[in-house]
Amino acid sequence: MAADKTKDAVQGVIKRIKEKKASVGIIGLGYVGLPLVMEFSMSGFPVTGFDIDPQKVNMLDAGKSYIKHIPSENIQKLKTDGRFNATSDFTLLRNCDCIVICVPTPLDEHREPDLSYVLDTTHIIAKYLRKGQLVVLESTTYPGTTDEDMKGILEKNGFRAGRDFFLAYSPEREDPANKDFRTSTIPKIVGGHTRNCLRVASALYDTIIIRTVPVSSTKAAEAAKLLENIYRAVNIALVNEMKMLFDKMGIDIWEVIEASKTKPFGFQAFYPGPGLGGHCIPIDPFYLTWKAREYGFSTRFIELAGQINTSMPLYVVSRIADALNEHGKSLKGSRILLLGLAYKKDVDDFRESPSFELIKLLAEKGARVDYNDPYVPRTIKTRKHDLKMTSVPLTENNLKRCDCVLIATDHSSYDYGYIARHSRLVVDTRNAMKGFHTLYRGKIVKA
Repeated sequence: MAADKTKDAVQGVIKRIKEKKASVGIIGLGYVGLPLVMEFSMSGFPVTGFDIDPQKVNMLDAGKSYIKHIPSENIQKLKTDGRFNATSDFTLLRNCDCIVICVPTPLDEHREPDLSYVLDTTHIIAKYLRKGQLVVLESTTYPGTTDEDMKGILEKNGFRAGRDFFLAYSPEREDPANKDFRTSTIPKIVGGHTRNCLRVASALYDTIIIRTVPVSSTKAAEAAKLLENIYRAVNIALVNEMKMLFDKMGIDIWEVIEASKTKPFGFQAFYPGPGLGGHCIPIDPFYLTWKAREYGFSTRFIELAGQINTSMPLYVVSRIADALNEHGKSLKGSRILLLGLAYKKDVDDFRESPSFELIKLLAEKGARVDYNDPYVPRTIKTRKHDLKMTSVPLTENNLKRCDCVLIATDHSSYDYGYIARHSRLVVDTRNAMKGFHTLYRGKIVKA
C-alpha cells in the first residue's frame, strides 16, 4: 500500500511538471538562482524567487536586474507576464511543488567549509515541508551533504525522503557572460536520494535543460562538481608554476601555451593569472580536502595546487616591485592603478577576486592604490573585505600620474593601446598587452 502511494505521488508530481503546472521556488537569487528563475519562467512555470536581501527583492519587483548579463528588460517581461514573483516571505515555500536551493557555500576564516547557508535554508524548508514536494540542492559542496546533512533535518517532522518528499542534488554549472553557453544549453548532472527522487528531479530539469545526466546517487553528483573545479584548479596551478619558472628562464609562457595547443590531442590550454577568482575554483577544492580528513586521507595534489594559486598575488607584487625598481622607483609611496576588480573579463562578479588581495598587499607595502573597473563602480562590503573604494576614471591624466598600471582583469572594453601609450609602466598579468610589447619596449612587464 505504501509503495502504491509513493508511486502515485511520483506520477502526480511528474505529471504536474510535464504540464508546467508545478510551481517552482528558487532560494537564493544570485548568479546561479536568477538564471534559473529566467529559464523556468520563460518555459512557462510559475516561479517564486526567495532571498533574504530586501534590496534584491525590491529591484526584481521593480523589473530591474542587478546582474550585468541578465538585462532588466528580461525581468520586466517576466513581471508583465505574471510568471515570476520575488519575496523574502519564506512561508510561501509551502505553496511550491519544487524547491531549488542556490545559496552560497563559502569557506570560513580557517578555510574550512561553511555550510551555514545551506543548513539554515534546510531548516526553513523543513518548517513548511509538505508531502509530494521536491527539494534540490544546487550549491557546490562535499559528498554527503544532501544525504547526510540535509536529509536528517528535512525528516525531523516524520516525513521520509523518497516516500513523502523527494530529495536530489544537481550541481550548478554557471559561467557568467559565457557567450557560447547559457543555463539551458549546459548538460545538467542529477543525482537522487532514491530512484524515485531521481525520476522527479530529472523530470523537472528535462523541461528546461538540453540534456540531463543522471548519476547513481547524490554523492556521485556532488563529487562530479568538485572534480570539474579541481581539474581546473590543478591545471591553472600547473601553468602558474610554469610561468614563474619560465620568467626566470626568459621564456614567454603565453607563447609556449599557444604553441602547445596546436597539438590536436592530449593537451588542453589553461592560462596563468594573478590568482584564482570566482565562487567555485578558489573554494571548492578545499571542500573535498576537508571531507577527505574523515577518511584519514591527505589530498596532497589538491593542497599543493591551492598553495601555488593562493601565492600568485604575492608573486605579482614582487614583479611590480622589481619593475618599479628598474624605473628608479620603490614600491613604497608609488601610485598604482589596478585595472579590473571583477574576477574575470567582462563580468560584474567580484567574488573571491584576486584583485582584493593585490590591493591589500600593495597597500601593506606602502603603495597608494586606486582601481578602475567599468563593471564594478564601487566596492561592496563582503565577508572578507570592506575597501570602501570607488572606481576612478580611466583618463589620460590618471594614467600618467600613476607610477604603475596593473592589469588584473583583461576586460574587452579596455583600449590597451591607449593604456600603454599614456602609462609610465604597465604590469600585465593577463597578456592583454600582446602586440604592444615591441612598440612600448621597456614599458610593459608580464607578471
